[in-house]
Amino acid sequence: MPIKNRLAEMHAEITGWRRHLHTIPELMFDLPKTSAFVEERLREMGITDITTGVAETGIVAVIEGKSDTSGRVIGLRADMDALPIEEATGLDYASTHPGKMHACGHDGHTAMLLGAAKYLSETRNFDGKVVLIFQPAEEGGAGGKIMCDEGLMEKWGIQEVYGMHNMPNNPEGTFHIRSGPLLASTDEFEVTITGKGGHAAAPHEAIDANLGAAHCLIALQSIASRNVDPLKQVVVSVCTFRSDNESFNVLSHTVLLRGTVRTLDNGVRDLAQERVTKLITTTAEAYGCTADIDYKRGYPVTVNHEDQTEIAASIAEKVTGKVERETSPIMAGEDFSFMLEKRPGAYIFLGNGGGAHVHHPAYNFNDEIIPVGCSWFAELVEDRLPAA
Repeated sequence: MPIKNRLAEMHAEITGWRRHLHTIPELMFDLPKTSAFVEERLREMGITDITTGVAETGIVAVIEGKSDTSGRVIGLRADMDALPIEEATGLDYASTHPGKMHACGHDGHTAMLLGAAKYLSETRNFDGKVVLIFQPAEEGGAGGKIMCDEGLMEKWGIQEVYGMHNMPNNPEGTFHIRSGPLLASTDEFEVTITGKGGHAAAPHEAIDANLGAAHCLIALQSIASRNVDPLKQVVVSVCTFRSDNESFNVLSHTVLLRGTVRTLDNGVRDLAQERVTKLITTTAEAYGCTADIDYKRGYPVTVNHEDQTEIAASIAEKVTGKVERETSPIMAGEDFSFMLEKRPGAYIFLGNGGGAHVHHPAYNFNDEIIPVGCSWFAELVEDRLPAA
């Protein structure tokens, strides 16, 4: 595999960075140790154009090539935050922060971008500028949106933007990408169904909120089966069903439902929101209940741009020769979607090999893929910003 020799030489060092980050997982925007570590490494590399505090704890750093005759600027993004999970790996570098864990590989993403940064800062074999984006709060906080809202693309003149995510159970070191929708939108709903509580032995004197809520749950399953084109994807999942009591003989007065809606198409997204709201309202009413619905739009669909997808795939081909260009989309979400709404770009998956999937307490990033990911970032810069 044509991994860059210098990055192969740095493998142990970058692995050390990754494992240190794994020991100090932090959540959302509260990333003081993580951000400080990233900034320290960047300054050790001699990078001086560093802006901290973007979206609270994000970092944006600029590396200039040997020349800048083209005026071209490319952004590379890595996410830094962890998850509220108790680690169960037993690793000697396991989390030292109780209830927090790098269970999605963001420690690996950050380390790989740092490795590419070190290589690029040493060689500067390109014409233009590369903007390194170290982002907080990918896991539900929309840190990518906030960085964009704070002027990420405009302030740093970013013209194209690229990101990468490891993918467990894809063969180690392989790349997977597709043009168009790659990851789903991530909308949420919270519903309170209200009836009239009463004694379980006298249901005729009450309005059973459990019954109304149960039929709402069932009705929602008709969205995928009867409302949406079978050739288009939608997932509607009710993940919380909570009564206001835990008794054996009390009919509930209120029931809380929480769930998520995932789609790969904006038209389907609009339809799903309309149907969720309508079905819950009318079904609850049919059982004598009322429904208070809070429907929140989350991350948009992650849509890869056609030209940039081919660029990302061709770079992957150079690095490993193992690229799937028509990988299936997945219904997980990703707030890199906000950056792709602002600028042309692409998001690519890098196979992590076997093991537990992301968001699992036994997950671990595969350090063997570090030179592959670093080389993809670095080669992307040198290919898109060829030296003058």
